[in-house]
Amino acid sequence: MKILHLSGVKNWGGGEYHIENLCSELAITNPEISNLVFCVANAPFHKRLAQTAIRFITAPLDIKIDLRYVFKLGNVCKKEKIDLIHIHDPSALQLAIIADKLYNLPPFVFSKKTSFPIKERKKTLYKYNYPKIKKILCVSKETEAVTLKAIRDTTKVVTVYHGTNLRTKSTVTDFLLREKYCISAEKTIIGHIGNHIRAKHLETFIEVVNRVVNVERRTDLVFIQIGTHSDRTPALLETVKTLNLEAHIIFMGYRPNASNFIPQFNIALMTSQSEGLPQFIYEAMYHKVPVVSTNVGGIPELIKHEKNGLLAPMHDAKTLTKHLLTLQQSDALKQQFVTLSAQKLLEKYTTANMAQNTIEIYNSILN
Repeated sequence: MKILHLSGVKNWGGGEYHIENLCSELAITNPEISNLVFCVANAPFHKRLAQTAIRFITAPLDIKIDLRYVFKLGNVCKKEKIDLIHIHDPSALQLAIIADKLYNLPPFVFSKKTSFPIKERKKTLYKYNYPKIKKILCVSKETEAVTLKAIRDTTKVVTVYHGTNLRTKSTVTDFLLREKYCISAEKTIIGHIGNHIRAKHLETFIEVVNRVVNVERRTDLVFIQIGTHSDRTPALLETVKTLNLEAHIIFMGYRPNASNFIPQFNIALMTSQSEGLPQFIYEAMYHKVPVVSTNVGGIPELIKHEKNGLLAPMHDAKTLTKHLLTLQQSDALKQQFVTLSAQKLLEKYTTANMAQNTIEIYNSILN
C-alpha cells in the first residue's frame, strides 16, 4: 500500500504534527505501508521533515493556485504508483481536485481537523463532496457533527481521534523558562501553545491576563505563549502594551519542540473560539499539567468540567480568570484533574490507536 500525505499548509501546527505522528507510527507498526509526504517547499513543515526519517517531496506554493504544485502532484502520483491520497487541509484538497482533472489521481481520504462549519457556497460544497473523497476523517465528534451538515453521503464521515505520540515524548528544552525569564519559584506559570490565528483567539488570552493583573491585582502569575506569529500579532502586542501587561506576558514565538516546555507550566490555558481537538490539550494531559479551557469544538470530549479540568464559554475571560485562580489555589483539584486526564489519555487517545483506526479505513477503501 502506497499512501501520499498531501499538505498545503505554509506553517507548523497540529495538523502537520498529526501527519508526522501518523507516518512515524505506521513505520513502526506497519512497515509494509509506504508513506510519502507531499508538502510546501521551504515551509516550516518541510524543514521539520528534513530532520526525520519520513520520506517527503516538496513543491512550490507561492500563490493559492500554484500550477507547479498541481503538475508535480500529478507526476509524483504516476511515478510513485500511489494507491491512496490522504489530504490534510482544505488548500491541499483544492489543489488535488485540480490535479485530478488533469491526471486522474487515486482515491482521496480527507482529514477535517477544525470545527469550522463548511460554508454553504456552491464551490465549497462541491469541493467537500468531490466524488474522489471516499472518507472524511474528523478529529472529534463535534467536528463530525459540523461536517455532516454539508456532506451528501453521510456514510463517508467518521471520527478518528488523533491522540498523542507516546514514543516521542521529551522534556528537553534549550533553556528553562524560570531561568531565562527570571521567574521566581513563588510565581505560577500559565502556559499556552498555539499559532497566532483567528481560531485561537489570543485576544481572550490577553484579556485574561488583564483581568488577573489589572482587575484582581495579582502579580503572582506569569503568562507564556508559544506559537508562530502572524499578521494578527502586531495588534496583539499593541494591546499588551496599551494595558501595561508587558511584564506579565511573554510571547516566545515559534519553537520547534514547543510541547517539551509543557512540564514547566503550572497550568495550561486554552482560549480558542474554534477547535477540532488541539494537540496542546493532549500534551498537557500527558505531562500532567491541569487544564483551563474554553468549551469549544471537541475539547469537552476530552475535558469534563470539574472532573478533569475547568471549562468556560468562548470569549468569557471573566470565567476563565475565575477558573485559573480557583485552580491555582487548590492542590487537591490539580491532583484530581491530572490523574484522571492521564488515565483517560492512555486508555483512548494515543497515536497508536489513531494509526490502527486509520489503517482500517485505508483498507476498506482499497479492498
